[in-house]
Amino acid sequence: MACGSSAPADAMRYTAEPAFVLHARAWRETSLLVEVLSREHGRVGLVARGVHGPKKQPFRAALQPLQHIRFDAVQRGELAHLNAAEAIDEAPRLHGDAMLAGFYLNELMLRLAPRHDGVGVLYAIYGETRARLGLDDLPLAWTLRRFERDLLEALGVGFAWDCDGDGTAIDPAARYHLDAEHGPRRVLGEAANTGRTGRNEAATGRALLDLAADREPCAEDMPGLRRAMRALLLHHLGGRGLKSWELIAALPRVDASAALSATQPEGDDSVS
Repeated sequence: MACGSSAPADAMRYTAEPAFVLHARAWRETSLLVEVLSREHGRVGLVARGVHGPKKQPFRAALQPLQHIRFDAVQRGELAHLNAAEAIDEAPRLHGDAMLAGFYLNELMLRLAPRHDGVGVLYAIYGETRARLGLDDLPLAWTLRRFERDLLEALGVGFAWDCDGDGTAIDPAARYHLDAEHGPRRVLGEAANTGRTGRNEAATGRALLDLAADREPCAEDMPGLRRAMRALLLHHLGGRGLKSWELIAALPRVDASAALSATQPEGDDSVS
């Protein structure tokens, strides 16, 4: 791939940089604004100019969300000018719940992955989860819980899942809130089973131990783990929720399956 026009010596150049496309939207009449998660430079914003027309179709196709690409670009300001992009592989063909899970995956990366901060493990985590979404025989909810766990760890805000914030071993029979600043906190008394907050935002100790062991929790533990992780993520999102949560909540109950209820707002257990 040619790198295109020359740039000043102090400009940032990207040459054949591997990346995953997180988002693309129209800009002006013939251009796109694209967000990618690159291997060496973290999240990068790109301007793709002149992408319309039959001859540009392969170029546009390479810039679809979830696509794995190599790109050339030159950056002088906040956004880089995209000179070339080509697909590395074929993006997974996702449908239904898996497609919505892909939207959730990309939205979390857009909100939490740092710009121009090369955390290569994020690239690896995204790539692994993307591949898992394309496999019909893997439980979708478990794929998303693993992704959330690994994302928080890579961002430096994760914690041990087999002990609470005070270092005490997790009791599989107890329930826990996930305190972003402290770690798991045991829910004491009746709140563990009867209080609305306890019910909606507490995970079983058994589920946390499964998460620590990279072992899929049993079906009855997944809804609580989902809600506990959502409360934890909401803290790191600055209290502002995700559009994917709103989208899942707006779906008719019959269409929102148990698997993708992983991204559902608290208080609706109809699909868990």
